[in-house]
Amino acid sequence: MRSFVLGAGAVACLLIFGDTPARACGGCFHPPTQNPTVVTDHRMILSVSLDQTTLYDQIEYSGSPDSFAWVLPIAGTATVGLSADVVFDALQTLTQTTIYAPATNCPPPPSNCAFGGAAADAGAAFEDAGVTVLKQEVVGPYETVQLASSDPQALDNWLTGHGYTVPPDIEPIIQAYVSEGMDFLAMKLVPGASVQSMRPVRVTTAGASPVLPLRMVAAGTGTSVGVTLWIIGEGRYEPANFPFFRIQDSELVWDWQSQSSNYTTLRQQKEQASGGTAWEIESSLPLDVGALTNVVDNGGYSYPYYGYDAGIDYLPTTAPDGGAGESASQVRDDDLAALFEGMTPSNVRVTRIRSDLSRAALAQDLTLQASADQSPLTNLRYVTAATGSPVCPSYGFCNGQNGDDNGSMVGGGCAIAPEGDASGTLFAFFGIVGMALSGLARRRKR
Repeated sequence: MRSFVLGAGAVACLLIFGDTPARACGGCFHPPTQNPTVVTDHRMILSVSLDQTTLYDQIEYSGSPDSFAWVLPIAGTATVGLSADVVFDALQTLTQTTIYAPATNCPPPPSNCAFGGAAADAGAAFEDAGVTVLKQEVVGPYETVQLASSDPQALDNWLTGHGYTVPPDIEPIIQAYVSEGMDFLAMKLVPGASVQSMRPVRVTTAGASPVLPLRMVAAGTGTSVGVTLWIIGEGRYEPANFPFFRIQDSELVWDWQSQSSNYTTLRQQKEQASGGTAWEIESSLPLDVGALTNVVDNGGYSYPYYGYDAGIDYLPTTAPDGGAGESASQVRDDDLAALFEGMTPSNVRVTRIRSDLSRAALAQDLTLQASADQSPLTNLRYVTAATGSPVCPSYGFCNGQNGDDNGSMVGGGCAIAPEGDASGTLFAFFGIVGMALSGLARRRKR
């Protein structure tokens, strides 16, 4: 199960677990009578403009929750909406780091050996026991309430009295956020909603706030937690209060025997040397807003076909009075509008950073800043050094074996495929762009 949550402050996820793998959002808590569930990885998107800030958070954990609830510190009143997995999947495919092996220097195939395969180079505020309820509404399968209080104990009492279990070690963190003037968004499933109803959620607050809420992410984690973060804005970003590094192509070595590089090992070594506090700057790329929009419109890379109804990746909503709300397509349009709100499309960049943070590193939130160097950073890495020797093809099939009547191998190739899982999907992305430009794919005006 996947779920995403956005917000301008820290995220806390309160839930009850079962036995099978699942995904949800925020820092995860469990009642003392349940077996502990450890959060192992987050995927987040932080969209920052002068107008507003929107944060998506996906948490990977084990367990099959019977009920979900979240608490997110926010700055002011937030706008809550529904999102979909396809947005995350599109960014993952577009920015996936791809490692290319060195040239094999193998002899070329005979001139009669042609290859058929291509190389893949609501409501008014009211007071409730010391807590001001700013807004209440139902968004898809979620009940949401936005709260303000200057008394941490009153806020804790309100949450506990309304079915939110707050672990003792998180209470000081909530107190700290209250002292900083933060308000809170609390969400949980509508009574009777099944686990299958869990959907990504979008939370947006006014103004620019390039801060990743790590303090409450600590809830439910073990000794370390992995975080992949995409920052979408008009420029390249980097951590301001955490160390960071970039793995250079010159550091990479290809192992011909294992058909892999030392990229992951290098990252782990650099993270460990920092005591689990450093972030890797993976890439910073110009983002074609129209192309990404078309990918989401067409249901992602799995369904790049004209006429595909991408609305099925989203859920329709109902109005506060229970009447008709927005269609799935309208929800999708709102989601994409929020992702790029306040940005000039030609200036949009996506910066991808990654870290495996120690629990001690989660004692402070991550503050981001504009990089002094605004040049792009590619996600394609080319290795020149290697150990061992490549195995060269014999081209025995060129005499008509395993080929067609002309001696050409069908669906074959001799090029070394890039390391990682993005080699095919990156080309799928550009294929969809080509479809959009040629008019074969549907393109909507926004």
